[in-house]
Amino acid sequence: MKVEEGMTMEIYTTSVIPIGAMFAMTLWLGNTAYLYISVAFAQMLKAIMPVAVFILGVAAGLEVMSCRMLLIMSVISFGVLVASYGEINISWIGVVYQMGGVVGEALRLIFMEILVKRKGLKLNPISLMYYVSPCSALCLFIPWIFLEKPKMEAHGTWNFQPVVLTLNSLCTFALNLSVFLVISHTSALTIRVAGVVKDWVVVLVSALLFADTKLTGINLFGYGIAIAGVAAYNNYKLKREASRRISDESQDAQAIPMSASSTPNR
Repeated sequence: MKVEEGMTMEIYTTSVIPIGAMFAMTLWLGNTAYLYISVAFAQMLKAIMPVAVFILGVAAGLEVMSCRMLLIMSVISFGVLVASYGEINISWIGVVYQMGGVVGEALRLIFMEILVKRKGLKLNPISLMYYVSPCSALCLFIPWIFLEKPKMEAHGTWNFQPVVLTLNSLCTFALNLSVFLVISHTSALTIRVAGVVKDWVVVLVSALLFADTKLTGINLFGYGIAIAGVAAYNNYKLKREASRRISDESQDAQAIPMSASSTPNR
């Protein structure tokens, strides 16, 4: 693939490095949360992501507060609260780690939107990995030396499993590649619907695979409310993007005759 032109050192330092740092923060805190809470419960907490993105977007001037969005955010928050109330073995340390990961992911999305809208640089998922991954690796490696490496050495021999790590890395790359292919061959609606289906599959399959995952009716009811809010949020965003696209096309169509009429006759 051809990497898009327009990347400068100033854009890299002011946009790409913050995106890489926030991605590293999401990975670190999100993975640490799995040491304290189940996969299913962590997935339920992730449903609050649109709320974090919207609040930070309003603070950054990228989103506008409205009654409809406030209602949608309230529904999502209420659903996550109900799902948390239904959790049997809740660990507040794990919840704090997961919420930190959610904030990191929300900041990453905000920085990416700033990169596209204000800097005018559009990157597909492959190009984004090309620029962001080395920065994220460095942001994870430096604190690992001071925080986790001493603990690993204190426990003696490292339990390093290269096959598991390699398969994990290949799955991660395949995920990013599949997102690129889905966006290229379908629409934004498809990727959003697939994301909602994926969330439910992760919750249900993890409940079947892991013994520490015990779902209750309150869990599923609350998560259902949150997912309904997420679906409403996705629908609202898609309609707004469609109306903006139609508006841009109509403006372009009006500009063409005007430019043609202003051309002098020879």
